[in-house]
Amino acid sequence: MVSLVGVIGLLVLVLVNTAIAAVSTRFFRQRLDTDWGPIVYVALITPVLLFGTTLLISGVLQLGTNLGSTQLALLVSIALPLVLGVTVDFFWMPAPDEMELPDTMR
Repeated sequence: MVSLVGVIGLLVLVLVNTAIAAVSTRFFRQRLDTDWGPIVYVALITPVLLFGTTLLISGVLQLGTNLGSTQLALLVSIALPLVLGVTVDFFWMPAPDEMELPDTMR
């Protein structure tokens, strides 16, 4: 039987990983000028960051629950937040070209 603390820990893991995926997607979209650069970096670097935070949250902090299989754990803790984070950045945030920046920094 799954405990309430385990479910809350799993939700914390998914929310933290989703936030990391959204921020890293936005960062790569703003910093890279090529068309394929952000896609390649998000596909290669962001899952490594998500894997590290998954190890930190579920291993060191002992949050989360046993999902029963490795594939399901990777799907819920890495793939799902990656898709959600990219979706948040692409569909709910304005494009980096549409944002107005100040002319000078104070």
